Amino acid sequence: MSENTIRLGYVGLGNIGGPMATSLAKWEGGMTVFDLADDAVAKLVDAGAVKADSLADLAAKADIIGICVLNDAQVRTVIAGEGGLLSAAAPGTIIAIHSTIGPQTAIDLAAEAAEKGVVVLDAPISGGAIGAQSGRLAVMVGGPREAYSRLKEPYKLTAEMLVHAGDEVGAGTKMKLARNLLHFIAFTATAEASRLAEAAGIDITKLGKVVRHTDSITGGAGSIMLRENTAPIESDDFWYGIFAPVRTLGEKDLSLALELGKDLGVDLPLGEIALRDFAAAIGVPHTEGESA
Repeated sequence: MSENTIRLGYVGLGNIGGPMATSLAKWEGGMTVFDLADDAVAKLVDAGAVKADSLADLAAKADIIGICVLNDAQVRTVIAGEGGLLSAAAPGTIIAIHSTIGPQTAIDLAAEAAEKGVVVLDAPISGGAIGAQSGRLAVMVGGPREAYSRLKEPYKLTAEMLVHAGDEVGAGTKMKLARNLLHFIAFTATAEASRLAEAAGIDITKLGKVVRHTDSITGGAGSIMLRENTAPIESDDFWYGIFAPVRTLGEKDLSLALELGKDLGVDLPLGEIALRDFAAAIGVPHTEGESA
């Protein structure tokens, strides 16, 4: 089967799945879709997709099937429930789970699917509805590299970045959970910084504009994710010369922010943790007797 004759399928046409499927509907090999919402299906049919009468009907008409539903239970039902995809999927079919679920759910479903010669990949996405609408999503894929490679060409229509997270199913989800841990801790830290600014009489909307502007230049938190591991950096390592000055600057600025918070009576618990852990976190911990 050549790449351009691969038939696509998609289940779950919500705020993210709908735009993803709309982009994938441009695929030369065609796409079949299924959703319980008739209006969502109608939009995809208008975009060039074909409506499936059931999950089994879709499975019989697709070689690669994307799933973007709400949670673990829905993913299990779609794949392995009565009349689900596994009831009709041919050997060699690839099912890519885009929903953010527990890694074990993907592992269990992959094992069940393998008994029928079907490959399940966990392929969660990052970029949200905006990324889906603009075709700029990042997709993190866990599972056999050969199956990942088959996804790459059609998924260029909806994703700006496809990453093979690992050969084991579950790797994509683990990467997504780490990414979202950073995301939502950062949201909480944003609220803490906003409280400090607000107490200081600063317009937090203007502060937000500064943050977005400078993060677009520096890369934000992702800009320090450069090393291959999280072990302490040896003093003769190239990265030591990069991160040691970052430690000095970070500890200075965190200390000044905490002093301001104390003056204004603003509790900054994440700031306290950050100052305590910053040096070790970036790989340049203080030596015994060395003060922060």
